[in-house]
Amino acid sequence: MPKDIRVYSGSAHPKLSKAIADYLEIPLGKVNLTRFPDGEIFVQFEENIRRADVFLIQPTCMPTNENLMELLIMVDAAARASAARVTAVLPYFGYARQDRKDRPRVPITAKLVANLLVAAGVSRIIAMDLHSQQIQGFFDIPVDHLYARPVIVPYLKDLLGNDPVVVSPDSGSVKMAMAYCGMLNAGLAVVAKRRLNADTVASSHLVGEVGGKICVITDDLTSTAGTICAAADILRDAGAARIYVVVSHCLLNEKGKQKLLENTSIEQLITTDGVPQTDDLDGKIKVLSVAPLLGEAIRRVHEGRSVSSLFRMKE
Repeated sequence: MPKDIRVYSGSAHPKLSKAIADYLEIPLGKVNLTRFPDGEIFVQFEENIRRADVFLIQPTCMPTNENLMELLIMVDAAARASAARVTAVLPYFGYARQDRKDRPRVPITAKLVANLLVAAGVSRIIAMDLHSQQIQGFFDIPVDHLYARPVIVPYLKDLLGNDPVVVSPDSGSVKMAMAYCGMLNAGLAVVAKRRLNADTVASSHLVGEVGGKICVITDDLTSTAGTICAAADILRDAGAARIYVVVSHCLLNEKGKQKLLENTSIEQLITTDGVPQTDDLDGKIKVLSVAPLLGEAIRRVHEGRSVSSLFRMKE
């Protein structure tokens, strides 16, 4: 059985890892992460972790392949150092959008990444707002799937007032939107979306009444802001009074940031610090910390207590 808890950070998001360690009131573990001249990754834990309950915090965000490979090597090093259990804490799970074969001759990369983590020696996964629920089934180990809603909803309640409308920007996000509806006591609307290519989205039809309402668009992630901006424009044309956006993982590239900045329909984008964020959009992005949520999940896993109250969906 695990003896004591150890929390380590990869290089993807040390600020979040430090906040989680502070919540747990333990020091962040010491690990040497360096690169050889040819770019190879070297990992060495600088303290004894034999029989320890090791938690490795690493969102696999950009640069995705670098961060993923670093995590795999950290897992291997911990397993070979005789850690009793190795838990990968993934505030953001990269490659999650490639979770099915929707075209001929394409991979299911989310399953491949799950296989790699298990093969490397991961004993358990703690993840937050996976792109689709079935990704949990890609792992042959326990998965604790957390939701950002307990962090985001209190902020939204103060922001939206009475009688808001939660808007799903496409059919795939309806379940998430309905969960927000239940927690906010709000109405529901859905925008039909058709993706033209990896960077371009066409939104066409709106189902639901939004005239004169404060609307909040909910999605699990955004990178180019195409889906949310197209949905916001349709809501504006339908007479929405104010429009906000909630995304669990804000992965905006430069093109997406510019698109969001220029879109006058969206008043604010609310997101979490599950991936590193920079405030370079004149206050248009509001970042809420998920460190207490992840820290509490780590504490409960270590102590063998129930985690269900942290990720149970309110219907």
